[in-house]
Amino acid sequence: MDLSQIETDLQNSDFQYRIKAITALKDYPPEIVVPILTQHIQDPEFLVRTFVARELGRQKTSESFGALLRIMRFDNTPNVRAEAANSLSLFGRVAASHLVQTFFRDDHWLVRRSILAALVEMECPEEVLEVCDLGIAGEDAAVQEASIDGLGALVNSRQSVAALSRLLKLAHSEFEYVRVRVAYALKHFKTPEAKQTLAQLRQDSDHRVVGAAMEDLLG
Repeated sequence: MDLSQIETDLQNSDFQYRIKAITALKDYPPEIVVPILTQHIQDPEFLVRTFVARELGRQKTSESFGALLRIMRFDNTPNVRAEAANSLSLFGRVAASHLVQTFFRDDHWLVRRSILAALVEMECPEEVLEVCDLGIAGEDAAVQEASIDGLGALVNSRQSVAALSRLLKLAHSEFEYVRVRVAYALKHFKTPEAKQTLAQLRQDSDHRVVGAAMEDLLG
């Protein structure tokens, strides 16, 4: 699609034209793409803003980084903020502290799970541990579960010992869904303490916890 057509379609009242135009920008260099995208970070349609955030992640410039930070902090739709977090993670470690700050400030489960998954993928063990602690202390079950999975992902990192100590404590949680996730996470660890706790979870009072702890034995 030529640039004049893209510009025309971006003004179309039908948001599907605007989405196609944004997608077509991938064929152009950042100096053309980024100024156009930043003009549309407040598009009235959240799907358009989602595509804007996704496309900004492909543009590795300071301007696109700044635009993504604004979207992640201020957009009123969680899906868009989550997409901006994913795009920021593509910039590497420079984005890690910003993602952690947003995790602390934005308590929507989708945003938090996106940030946690991104930090795991980025191999930032200190930041992963920090957000897992906050996620587990919160009240959202989906975030708690993802945070426990995040602790399991730290098995081969500098924070392996710290992650395991947290999992061993969580194995005694009053909530069965927590103990289920702990059972899965502990399987990554080969230490005697992990194996002993896993054996205890196989004797849990809740059959779902027992099933999770025994799953690898039933193959």
